[in-house]
Amino acid sequence: MAHAILLHEPDDDVGVAVQDLKAGSEVGAVTLEGKAVGSVKLVNDVPLGHKVAMRDLANGKDVIEYGRVIGMASQATPRGSHVHTHNLETKRWTV
Repeated sequence: MAHAILLHEPDDDVGVAVQDLKAGSEVGAVTLEGKAVGSVKLVNDVPLGHKVAMRDLANGKDVIEYGRVIGMASQATPRGSHVHTHNLETKRWTV
């Protein structure tokens, strides 16, 4: 199985697609150090450089990347889904 998702930290909720990914395919994920951290079956097409949900994300859940919160799921997002502005809301400028 090809590794096509890169995680900054092994426990991140999302990984980054290192190539264009097609819905229905199963791809492996690795950390920056090359440690395999499992695989995921893709729910949607995911373009190169975009995020993939590595676990189910409930609506309102803080989303972790780089080992820290990068935003909040703005809708329920199943494992293997494309994660982008349509289902991830930044918390950067919230008070």
